[in-house]
Amino acid sequence: MAKSLPQTGRGQVLPTRSSRKIVVRNLVLPARVGVYRHEQSTPQQVRINLELAIKNPQGPLDDEINNVVSYEDTVLSVKEVLEQGHINLVETLAEMIVDLCFVDERVEGVRVGIEKLHAIPEAESVGVEIERFRSEH
Repeated sequence: MAKSLPQTGRGQVLPTRSSRKIVVRNLVLPARVGVYRHEQSTPQQVRINLELAIKNPQGPLDDEINNVVSYEDTVLSVKEVLEQGHINLVETLAEMIVDLCFVDERVEGVRVGIEKLHAIPEAESVGVEIERFRSEH
């Protein structure tokens, strides 16, 4: 009988080696994103969720911030992208966030979810989620 892979609570397969992940959940920021005229001129609230798969450190962390990927720096970089101006597609914004995360060589993979919170009145949110790996980037 084949051994099944361990699952997380959401049905995702757990990694087969030790791993480290940085998460930013439910980051709500104003963004000028969208193809409609009103989206181009007026910021709207978007919710951003990030998961960064990080290489395991070669040595001890020594309890030093420089030895880890900083979620604060990641959030500041996301804010800088949003401050650059209007972006037509949520998909483009997600790819831009992936690119900024891969600037840090320790990041092996990125999952980005971006949701517009008020785009469709009948929906809590609409958006996109992408996952990219350094080996394919």
